[in-house]
Amino acid sequence: MTDEPTRRSPAIAGLRSVRFVDLTGTAMSALLDDDLAGASTEAGVGLTDYFLTDQAKWVWRYRVDQLASDPRSAGWLTRAVVAEPEGVVVGYAGFHGPPDEAGMVEIGYSVAPGHRRQGYARTMLTELLRRAAAESGVRTARVTISPQNTASLATVSGFGFVEVGEQWDEVDGLELILEVPV
Repeated sequence: MTDEPTRRSPAIAGLRSVRFVDLTGTAMSALLDDDLAGASTEAGVGLTDYFLTDQAKWVWRYRVDQLASDPRSAGWLTRAVVAEPEGVVVGYAGFHGPPDEAGMVEIGYSVAPGHRRQGYARTMLTELLRRAAAESGVRTARVTISPQNTASLATVSGFGFVEVGEQWDEVDGLELILEVPV
């Protein structure tokens, strides 16, 4: 989550080792065109069919449009997450954009079904919070989670997130808004 094309997480007790790999507008456009091989070549890692799901394609469409309207957001957006030392792509994660005027960044992460319940979501969240804390302009990190998504609620527990409200998301329905100072 730096300006580097990839970033490796340190080995921390209880956390998986991962690296984040940029997904450029070209890679995301290839995914939108069902060109998994082209997207994988552009990203430099073997992306999986999980990156071609309807949910993932909604993310890629949104991010491609976001990059077109705000190129400075590139360093903040969704990246592929690769488990190390295996070199296997286990999902994607990032921010919804650069910090807003109040210094808030929103975190998003998704783990492929075959890699769930193995600590990857917690590692992704840890790394994204670390990245947020390293930026002088960021004061708050936010996640939004459906009240029925017990797995994601369990993932964020223990990180100090506090519920600050609710919102209606046109795709996901009712979501809890949780924030933590960084």
